[in-house]
Amino acid sequence: MIAARRTLIRASLAALGLAVASGAFAQGKHHDGHAGHGDHAGHADKHGAAAASTQPAAQPVVAPATGGGTHDARAYFTDTELVDQNGRRVQFYSDVLKDRVVMLNVVYTSCKDACPLITRKLKEVRDALGEEAARKVHFISISSDPLNDTPASLKAFAVKNEADNPNWTFLTGDKAKVDFVLGRLGQLGQSAEEHSTLLIAGDVATKRWNKIRPDAPPPAIAERLKVLTEPVAKVSAAR
Repeated sequence: MIAARRTLIRASLAALGLAVASGAFAQGKHHDGHAGHGDHAGHADKHGAAAASTQPAAQPVVAPATGGGTHDARAYFTDTELVDQNGRRVQFYSDVLKDRVVMLNVVYTSCKDACPLITRKLKEVRDALGEEAARKVHFISISSDPLNDTPASLKAFAVKNEADNPNWTFLTGDKAKVDFVLGRLGQLGQSAEEHSTLLIAGDVATKRWNKIRPDAPPPAIAERLKVLTEPVAKVSAAR
C-alpha cells in the first residue's frame, strides 16, 4: 500500500516536473528563472503561468562547474557570516544549512506584491506538511536588499506574513556577503527587484536539490519536501 501511494505521489510530482536531483549548486545566475517583480503584475503566480509553456515547474540543480568543481557542501556554500531576523550572527553553512532539509527563497521587505504573496504561499506549504513533517524542514528567506532590510524589518515582515516561526530564518547582513551567498545559490539579480522568484528545496546532507516554480501548488511542494525528509534508500525503494 505504501509503495502504491508513493508511486501515485511520484506520478503527480513528475507531472509538475518536481523530480529528485542529486549534486550541489551550479555557480552563477540561472537566467531562465529570473524575473523582475513588475513581471508578476501584482501576483507571483502570473509569472509562473506566463512561463509555463517555456519552462518546467522545477529544474534540477546541477553540480558546480568550477575547474573540476567541489562536492563539499561547506566549501561550496561557505560559512559566510550573515545576520538573522533576531539580530544573531550566523555562519551560512554551519548554522543555517548543515544537516537540514531546507526551502530557500529570496525576498525584500519593501516589496508590495510577489514577496508577500510567495511568503504566504510558503506558509501554506508548511501547513500542508503537517506538524510532524514541518518540524523536519527549515525555511530560509534571504534578503535581496540588505542595505535596507535590517533584522528588525525582516522580523516585522515575518510577523506580518505569518512566517514568524522557529523553523523559518530570515537573513540579511553586509551587502557584499549577502550578494556572495545569493550568487552561490544562483539567485543574485542586478537589483533588489530583479531577484529570482524560484524556490530552492534541498536535502543538504544528501545533496538532493530542486528548483521549484512559485506557481506550483502548495500540496505538491509539500510532498516534494516530504520526499526530501526521507532517507535515500527508502525513496529509492518506493520508486
